[in-house]
Amino acid sequence: MIVRIWHGRTPRGVADEYAAFLARRAIADYRAVPGNLEAAVYRRDEADVTHFLTVSRWVNEDAIRAFAGDELFKAKYYPEDTGYLLEFEPEVQHFTVVGRAP
Repeated sequence: MIVRIWHGRTPRGVADEYAAFLARRAIADYRAVPGNLEAAVYRRDEADVTHFLTVSRWVNEDAIRAFAGDELFKAKYYPEDTGYLLEFEPEVQHFTVVGRAP
């Protein structure tokens, strides 16, 4: 099992709107892919910036490839992201799951 982690930052003033967008659009996009086991969005507010982490679990690299394309570590963005994100981090992180409890 592989965990894929994406990080993005928005101005604090648009964070609620972006969180709703991620819940509505991104989570549904992840979950529609065979081999996706879970997708969750985490949020941390700072003074004038909000951080978002999207953490998804996948059965294998082939499932991730069906979602993200052949460049497994390349971040996937939506056209709407341009109205929210402060920058576009080029890569995501992958971790192999070595233990977990339900």
